[in-house]
Amino acid sequence: MSTSARRTTRTHTRNLRPYAVGAAVAVVLLASTACGPDGDDGAGRTGGSGRPSATTPATPGGTASPQPEDTTTSEPEVTPTAKPRVTKPNLPGSGSDAGTTAIATCTQEQLAVSSELEPPDSKEHRHLLLTVQNVSDKKCNLHRYPHVRLGADSQADTPVIKHTDPDPGKPVTLDPGREGYAALLVSGGHRDEYEATSITLTLQGAETGTHAGSPIDVPLPVAKLHADDGQLVTYWTTAPGFALRAIMSK
Repeated sequence: MSTSARRTTRTHTRNLRPYAVGAAVAVVLLASTACGPDGDDGAGRTGGSGRPSATTPATPGGTASPQPEDTTTSEPEVTPTAKPRVTKPNLPGSGSDAGTTAIATCTQEQLAVSSELEPPDSKEHRHLLLTVQNVSDKKCNLHRYPHVRLGADSQADTPVIKHTDPDPGKPVTLDPGREGYAALLVSGGHRDEYEATSITLTLQGAETGTHAGSPIDVPLPVAKLHADDGQLVTYWTTAPGFALRAIMSK
């Protein structure tokens, strides 16, 4: 071989060495990739790490277990409602001195009792005005009408004239020194006339059908009266003229 031919062969040999080295490196890299873990079927392409989420626990098979729903219902906040304050009306005599609001029923010890003819110069003695005066230092109540009996032998109370109640259902209150009145028709022109030398009256209690004390003797304006079964009495009132009008026409 000539000298020029040997130079040409050396030049080609030097030029082929880099390509051979590059090819060898490529073969090594391919072999390394082929020896990687099985099952990496695209997970690396998506950039996923393959590790379970820190907030969602993993279950076998790679499926996250469902979290139970919170079914707790929150109770609405209830604001207590303040009850309205009820103000009771002041009754007569009410206030700081509790226990004195009720006015007691009049008793015999509190009253001065009298009777007089109407008119005063009457000869028939048929119409009387019964008067009670509160001589105590406290108010007291007269209830309904007096239970009157004419004569010691009387077996029944004198009937009442019902339309003479000045304020139905309410008592007549007597302040100290004040007077209450009831008019009495001794005889109504009926039969069974008899002589009466006494009159008694009994005060009624606050409850219907009750009495406040024993019968009270009423002084007579004359020595005796001629009564019969037509006798009548009115309700208590503080107006004597109102009571007398109910009997003067009889």
